[in-house]
Amino acid sequence: MQTKDIKAFGTTRANELLNEMTIQRRVLLPHDIEMEILFCGICHSDLHQVKNDFGGSNYPMVPGHEMVGRVTAIGNHVNKFKVGDLAGVGCIIDSCRECDYCAQDEEMFCKGEVLSFNSPDKHLGGSSYGGYSESYVADERYVLHVPENLDLAATAPLLCAGITVYSPFKHWNIGPGKKVGILGIGGLGHLAIKIAKAMGAHVVVFTTSPAKVEDAKRLGTDEAVLSSDAAQMAKYTDSLNLILDTVSANHDVNIYLNLLKADGSVVLVGLPTDAIPIGAFNVVKGRRSFSGSNIGGIAETQEMLDFCSKHNITADIELIKIQEINEAFHRLEKGDVHYRFVIDMASLKK
Repeated sequence: MQTKDIKAFGTTRANELLNEMTIQRRVLLPHDIEMEILFCGICHSDLHQVKNDFGGSNYPMVPGHEMVGRVTAIGNHVNKFKVGDLAGVGCIIDSCRECDYCAQDEEMFCKGEVLSFNSPDKHLGGSSYGGYSESYVADERYVLHVPENLDLAATAPLLCAGITVYSPFKHWNIGPGKKVGILGIGGLGHLAIKIAKAMGAHVVVFTTSPAKVEDAKRLGTDEAVLSSDAAQMAKYTDSLNLILDTVSANHDVNIYLNLLKADGSVVLVGLPTDAIPIGAFNVVKGRRSFSGSNIGGIAETQEMLDFCSKHNITADIELIKIQEINEAFHRLEKGDVHYRFVIDMASLKK
């Protein structure tokens, strides 16, 4: 298969700094679009993959799965996009297209799912390369239309963080009359506040940081609670329909299970490294559940973007140059970001 060389930033081994490198993108297939990448978000999972924290990382690696750009070329059978359109690519770039999950627009559960980086590249061999690069090529089926009215840089994190919180809210029917808890105010949590409020829910934020209590109010939460304050926490016993747990640090979820009403759920979207013990009585009492959620399908991701367009929702970001990526990773590891880093990919051309 024909390829062309493009510039990117990546690494050749775990715990090595990211540097400029040359990678190959395939020449367009009939249903492919080529997109110049304008902005790419930095997700905490990018850092995990680069460091091989979960195992299974393949090198050389070019991270990035929150891409916003403009279509520069299309294959001869493309009908969803034209040259010049704004477009986005998130976590998923292919799937088997035949299983029940694909038929139900739940490609994130497909066993043949292909991710935008560090996933088997069935066209070129090796692993897929992500969005810390000049351009991206993907089948139009897995490419999103990006609304014109949103700030493009601040839209990039919606392609992972946005759908990660939107999908469970939709699945658990969050809306007017529902009381939602959000555990943690970071890249996921700050978007969860905005989206849950736009859906009409009453939002209660739980944080260990006194400074973030005020920031949660700025973001629109109805109530903010210091989770270290036992007296405050006790007031919320048996009061919430859903708690979205965005925390990736190891923590005790049992205290939050007790805040649920009957039939309520704690839904984990963070990725703690240790096993999570659950007290049986905490779920048996009240028919409560502890569950999880992982991004969303392509159709639902487009629905999320359209919803955010309607309600003018984007991420709170810090825009950086690609040459600042290693410092950004260092700060991300320390939790020093408010609330998402996004790379201005024009800096790669300099």
